[in-house]
Amino acid sequence: MATVNVQEIIDSRKLSIFQVLVVLLCALIVFMDGFDTQAIGYVAPAIVRSWHVDRAELTPVFSAGLFGLMLGALAFGPIADRFGRRPVLVFCTLFFGVLSLLTVTADSVRSLTVLRFLTGLGLGGAMPNAIALTTECAPRRIPARPVMIMFSRFSIGAALGGVVAATLISHFGWKSVFVLGGTVPCVALPFLAALLPESIRYLVVQGGRGEQVAATLRRIDPDVQIPEGATFTVEEHKAKGFAVPQLFAEGRGAFTLLIWVVFFMSLLDLYFLTSWLPTIIHDAGLSVRSAVLITSTYQWGGVIGALLLGQLFDRFSPFVTLALTYLAASAFVLLIGTAGTSIGVLILTVFGAGFCVVGGQIGANALTASSYPTPIRSTGVGWALGIGRIGSIIGPAIGGLLLARHWPARQLFLVAAAPVLIASLASLCIAFLRRTPRPEQALEATS
Repeated sequence: MATVNVQEIIDSRKLSIFQVLVVLLCALIVFMDGFDTQAIGYVAPAIVRSWHVDRAELTPVFSAGLFGLMLGALAFGPIADRFGRRPVLVFCTLFFGVLSLLTVTADSVRSLTVLRFLTGLGLGGAMPNAIALTTECAPRRIPARPVMIMFSRFSIGAALGGVVAATLISHFGWKSVFVLGGTVPCVALPFLAALLPESIRYLVVQGGRGEQVAATLRRIDPDVQIPEGATFTVEEHKAKGFAVPQLFAEGRGAFTLLIWVVFFMSLLDLYFLTSWLPTIIHDAGLSVRSAVLITSTYQWGGVIGALLLGQLFDRFSPFVTLALTYLAASAFVLLIGTAGTSIGVLILTVFGAGFCVVGGQIGANALTASSYPTPIRSTGVGWALGIGRIGSIIGPAIGGLLLARHWPARQLFLVAAAPVLIASLASLCIAFLRRTPRPEQALEATS
């Protein structure tokens, strides 16, 4: 009986139209995810003005949404490793779309808090599986670039959210932002259900799906020769038992703990800035519209960072590059506090911070996905994001506490520079661990 190594076929071909389609569909999901995730930060100043509440009273709203993101990532990662990437992605997209539409019914901080928590469950579940599916359809010679290009759409969604929100809020009020954020996923759902494929590496590892594997290979390369009754293989085996303990098996423990530190510190800083930056800039004396547009350059910096850093990660030592990126991030974050009301300086420093913080986080997503084998990839990425979400909850809470105590901007951003500096050190430690062969390279699976 002939044996066909699926990964060797993928690695020996150029990216096909089918693989590009997978990346684009995942990019569409994270684009919508990014818009809905960041929406609350952009509408916060308008809600404060409309409901006549203190800005610190919105801290539970930020934290609840991020808590939902955490639980969604922790829960849907293992679920996808059990049942597949495709059904989880389709379900989560529908879920966060419907809940975003329901957000317009909020009439108090309490109801808004509940709705943002529920929306976060779907948003958190979609991200790790979009990352896993993109990784598993791409050649291993370019592990970072496809994921970083795909996930940069999260930042594009968040950045366009700022531009769109500034216009919508001024003409239709803050609820219109959530109407748009919920309508687009619901409209896109039929296309995702019809076109989004299951991960070919997941199908091989699960076993018993030879016809689906053969059909997917022919979509990747119509000229591929597949013998009748062939057995398909990848260099991995099906996980035994619950997936989470496997994150610490076969020498992965130190890497798992360190990457959790990276995600925790990186997302703490990312959401500290995205949650409160519009409010801090507005409080400094600029209009709500200017504050929102300046904050959107943070996400645009992340987009450019993802596109450029992806090439560096694939060419040089990836975790050393990640460490240097976070080191630069700490400098840019510190400099934001010195900008005052200078729009030019604010744009430059906020863009630079986004390039390094958001770009670094997207890079961490890609590197984490390529560091875990297929049977536990969604779990590995999902739990790293889930642990990171603890940081993303703490970040806005710290910001709300410091703002309530009327800390000046310079001191606020001095505090914000520390987490990414710690992420830089953790990334450097991982670089030393990466000198040994990755566990993925030693695993074998057949179906």
